[in-house]
Amino acid sequence: YHDIHMLSVIIIAKNEAKNIRRCLESVHFADEIIVLDSGSTDETLAIAKEFTPHVYSTDWQGYGVQKQRALEHASGDWVLNLDADESINALLKDEIVDAMSSPNFDAYRIPIQMYFYGKPLRFSSSPERHIRLFKKQGAAYSDDIVHEKITLPSTARIAQIKHSIEHHSFRDISHALYKINRYSSYSAKIRISKHKRSSFSKSLMSSCWMFFRCYVLQRGFLDGRAGFLFACFNAQGSFYRGIKQLYPDSEIGELP
Repeated sequence: YHDIHMLSVIIIAKNEAKNIRRCLESVHFADEIIVLDSGSTDETLAIAKEFTPHVYSTDWQGYGVQKQRALEHASGDWVLNLDADESINALLKDEIVDAMSSPNFDAYRIPIQMYFYGKPLRFSSSPERHIRLFKKQGAAYSDDIVHEKITLPSTARIAQIKHSIEHHSFRDISHALYKINRYSSYSAKIRISKHKRSSFSKSLMSSCWMFFRCYVLQRGFLDGRAGFLFACFNAQGSFYRGIKQLYPDSEIGELP
C-alpha cells in the first residue's frame, strides 16, 4: 500500500511516559508518526523521539485544538488518530491497511476496547464508534475542549472496522478518579457555555442511566468486579458533570 497511500498517525500527549511507548510500538508500520506534546515534564518527549522525528511542543488549548494542530502537521493522505494511552494489535493493523486500499470509503469508525489494570474488558466498551481513520483532505477537528469531533466533507463515505483499538484509560483507581474529576469539569464547562440546564434530579437520573447502560445494556456485569467498577466510574462522571454545572469549578486545569 506504500505505493498508493501514505498513512500518518497523529498522537497528542502530556506526561504519557507510562503509555506512549506501547502506542508508538503498535504503529511502527505507519509512514509517518506525529506526536504533539503540551508541556510534558516526564520522559514522554524522549520516548517519542526514539520513534519519530516529527515531535512538536505547543501550549494546551483543549483536545479539539490539539488534534487539529497535530492534523495540520500530517502529510499522509490517510490519517489514524490515536491517544497516547491507546494501541492497536496486529489484526487491527491488517484491517487498517486493507481499509486504506479500498476505493469505496473515505473514513472508518473503529470500536474501542477498554483495559483496566492491564486486562481487557470484554463487554465494557466505548458506547460509540468513533471515526479514527480517515482521508485527510477536507477533514478538520472541532475546537471543543473535550469530546472533540472530526468533521468530514459531506460526500464522505463512512464504513465500520471490526477490530478494536485497545484503550488503557485507567491505570488504577486513583488515576480513574483523577480523570473522572478532570473530564467532568471540562464537560460541565462546555455545557455551561452552551446554556444547558442541569438540576440535582437530572444529575442523579443521568448517573443511574449511565450505570444501567454500562452494566446491564452493554453487559458489563459479565466483566465481573472490573465491569462493576467501570460502570460506577462512568456513572460518577455523569453525576459530577451535572453537579458541576450547578456548582461550577472556580478554575479548571488541564489533564495530564
